[in-house]
Amino acid sequence: MIHLVHHPAYVAPAPARSQYQWNKNGLVRDLLRAEGDGFVWHAPEPMPRAWLEAVHDPEYVAEVIEARVPPHKARRIGFPVTPEVALRAQIVPGGTYLAARLALTHGYAANTAGGSHHALADTGAGFCVFNDLALAAVRLTEEGRRVLVVDCDVHQGDGTAALTAGRTDIATYSIHAEKNFPVRKARSTLDVPLADGTGDVEYLDILARTLLPLLDDFAPDLVLYQAGVDPLAGDRLGRLALSYQGLIDRDRWIARTFAGRGIPFASALGGGYGVDALEVSRRHVASICALGKEAAKQPLQA
Repeated sequence: MIHLVHHPAYVAPAPARSQYQWNKNGLVRDLLRAEGDGFVWHAPEPMPRAWLEAVHDPEYVAEVIEARVPPHKARRIGFPVTPEVALRAQIVPGGTYLAARLALTHGYAANTAGGSHHALADTGAGFCVFNDLALAAVRLTEEGRRVLVVDCDVHQGDGTAALTAGRTDIATYSIHAEKNFPVRKARSTLDVPLADGTGDVEYLDILARTLLPLLDDFAPDLVLYQAGVDPLAGDRLGRLALSYQGLIDRDRWIARTFAGRGIPFASALGGGYGVDALEVSRRHVASICALGKEAAKQPLQA
């Protein structure tokens, strides 16, 4: 069984002037339900305000919760923060945290939203309001965990890197298109910039050569995996050239690597963009299924 985290508030009404595909999370939910009975569904709670303020500036947290984000920050995010968006922004980090807690018991769990890796301390950016990866990681370290964030989105996880910089109990890994957003990159524990057009074979080779030594050196007891599907060739906001099979091979390798070492891991949805929301959603569903099925082949070690 694959443990999934979802909340009805993930499907917020699209704010005006937004280019983000707000129906994606609902489509992912529906497609997963259509896959059959191999899932256990869990609903998260909103992340407590004190946990949000442990990572984000309290004034920015107040701006979001009260739906009064100023226009210059809304432009950076990519859409206005309505009351519905504000509620979603509080629940999604709770979902990533819950997925991580479930992974500690079951080996793997997936949040059907999240991966908001561009959000910074005092502002959101790039369709990201609060940084669920950094928020969950910080909370988990307060519970005694040693957390590695593995970010395979086509865009660098700049916000996650910036918000966790200098910590010895959190490490960040980002493999991304070098010339893609954001223009100004942050410094992850390990950044792996890739040339435009990098394809399946080269991508998987570089992923293994760079991530495995970090796993050995940092020795996490939990991984948060940003499972972006925008490295696909032809993605509207991507610059890499993975095939559909290449994305599945990536996720199978990720699951085999973590589960094979007895490391529990939780995935967040991450990026995926195109004019056809259903096609994008199918990519995310294929990712979750590949991760869960491969992890189940190698049960979590005692």
